[in-house]
Amino acid sequence: MAIYQAAAPPEFFQALRKASGKRAEGGVYTVELTLWMMMRQRLDPKGTLSTTVQDVAEGRPQALLPAHKRLAEGTLSSNTGGYCRARQRLGQEVAVQLGDRIFNYLMADVPEALPGLGRQVFLLDGSSLDLPATPELREAYPPAENQRGPAHWPIVRIVVAHDVISGFAMQPCWGPMYGDQRVSEQALAAEGIGQLPAGSVVVADRNFGIFSTAYDADRRRYPVVVRLTDARARHLLQGRLPQQTDQRIDWTPSRWDRAHHPDLPADAGVRGRVIACQVTRQGRTVQLYLFTTLELPPQQIAELYGYRWNIETDLRSLKQTVHLHSLTARSVDMVAKELVLAVAAYNLVRGTMYAAAHAAGIDPRQLSFSRVQDVVNACLPSLTAADSPEAYRRVLDRMLRRVAQCKLPRRPQRPSYPRAVWARRNNFPKRKKP
Repeated sequence: MAIYQAAAPPEFFQALRKASGKRAEGGVYTVELTLWMMMRQRLDPKGTLSTTVQDVAEGRPQALLPAHKRLAEGTLSSNTGGYCRARQRLGQEVAVQLGDRIFNYLMADVPEALPGLGRQVFLLDGSSLDLPATPELREAYPPAENQRGPAHWPIVRIVVAHDVISGFAMQPCWGPMYGDQRVSEQALAAEGIGQLPAGSVVVADRNFGIFSTAYDADRRRYPVVVRLTDARARHLLQGRLPQQTDQRIDWTPSRWDRAHHPDLPADAGVRGRVIACQVTRQGRTVQLYLFTTLELPPQQIAELYGYRWNIETDLRSLKQTVHLHSLTARSVDMVAKELVLAVAAYNLVRGTMYAAAHAAGIDPRQLSFSRVQDVVNACLPSLTAADSPEAYRRVLDRMLRRVAQCKLPRRPQRPSYPRAVWARRNNFPKRKKP
């Protein structure tokens, strides 16, 4: 709650209304309250409109409630119609601006990723989300299709970047995964890289270890550390695949690159290094081929790439814990607003983790996102009902102490085993039409 109010003070909303030429809302569900409710909805275990409406009916959060007769009398309807209409009225650009403000506010205090690096490092990766099968969404985000025809669920492809230290996520970039207007993860990455803080380092896996991604980042002055496939590394190293090397190269586009990116200038190229190294983890040795434009020793380049695994758990937290995998929006406009505000809600929890870890002198990555979210959900009613700054501070201090206790367990190495699941019988026929 404190992060939301600090990142988006009343002056921010006043400026939005002035820029749009709109007057202050006369109803209960003002812009600032509606935005908070949409983020709160993402953090709630049920994640329904009704749960957040019940909070408002109970007079929470006090700091965001307008002076309204229904609230003063305690006669606000517990039905969700008013809130639903407020969500639909909310402009997409307002949600985007709020998400940017929360991200920038939280990133202001994040230190450099490595001592002496002088830069922040972001982990880049993509995923996909299923959407409700409405006609509008099926047209905008077509389902997958094979020789048997189209599937049922619309699918949207997203790319996000997370800070390596804190886990804070930038605004997502998204587009259709299938259909004539489909976009690749690499194209979305090029859009997302431009949103990062100036000079940030981009770390990504083999899916982004291609010329176009390296070139887009380099021309915008974003250093990269990307993993290469063996075939691409062999090409760049002129047919060799050594176990250890640190070789400077001039990476130029291939015929395939120019065919798929005809806008590349004739002199397009990226000067950097190909680093080959072996890392051992849990008794397993992995051969890595990395391309980087950073001037760091190979050991530090490998260390930076080693943090890449964190984005896998970050995406899991976004999709499972914040319910991003089950968007209920039924229009293109509402999908955009829910995507942006779901990431903003995720950043609010990450901000709580970062504040608690800083106070306790521990690494924010040592804390469990899911357990911290449980603490936040348990403390939010008391925080939003606090009637004085002193009462709010007491609840906040107690919450941060509990958050600092939510450490991930140090489990011993578990034996590997083949992945398998028990079959579930289903006697019902499969539907073939919506």
